[in-house]
Amino acid sequence: MDWSKIKNIFIITFFIFDIFLAFQVIQKQNRNELDLMIETSVEDQLAADDIKYVNLPKEPKKEVYITGKNKEFNNSELAALKNQSALIINFTTLQSKLKNAVQLQGHNKGAFFEEFLRTYVFEGVKYKYWKTDERTRTVYFFQQYNGKNIFVSPLILKLNEKDEIVSYKQTVLRDIEKMGGDNEKQEIITAIKALETLYLKNELKPGSKVTKVELGYYTVVPLSSGVQVMAPTWHFEVNDKEDYFVNAVEGQIIKEQNIQWSEVK
Repeated sequence: MDWSKIKNIFIITFFIFDIFLAFQVIQKQNRNELDLMIETSVEDQLAADDIKYVNLPKEPKKEVYITGKNKEFNNSELAALKNQSALIINFTTLQSKLKNAVQLQGHNKGAFFEEFLRTYVFEGVKYKYWKTDERTRTVYFFQQYNGKNIFVSPLILKLNEKDEIVSYKQTVLRDIEKMGGDNEKQEIITAIKALETLYLKNELKPGSKVTKVELGYYTVVPLSSGVQVMAPTWHFEVNDKEDYFVNAVEGQIIKEQNIQWSEVK
């Protein structure tokens, strides 16, 4: 028996085994590092990029889909409107120009807008103020369901350089109701999970600040009958000017080009 050859075989075998063990250790270490990265909370990831945000709602955990249908306007409704010349576009959109511009007044813009809508706009009491876009000089209002904004069929006021309301565009949702009973409620993602989606899709830039968070509704299925099916949707306002929407059931981002809010002419 050639003990020299056997010795060499043992040495080579142990050397290969040592390499295998080293590979296993490195692989395990890499897995642990990956697990640690995955386990790093979204809060830590946002903090690392200096992304700040307001207090996020932790509820609800379930929510219903809702349905509604755009109202078709008629000429008698137009004739009843005060101080304006209005026309109907495609049956469901009312485009109106005020004969005498109305000056914004007072420090309480909410109270002023409520009075304006009550006086000049068809079923104006159904709308709630959402935001003012200073760049385009437009003011947005939405209808609500159970206190949540429906980001569909907005009422949009147009301001001139003197901060006077000169025109508006309106659509009205009718027959708004939930789909099914309470047992039809869907599990929804949390606000922080929706925020993580925006972050991972590079929609949130380092140094950004999320200035507003709310749960509302947005259309996912417009049916041929005219009925719109609307899903629970998270809305995020970033840096007081940019708006992002995330479907709260399916988790996908609703892209800006899919949001149909045409400006008032």
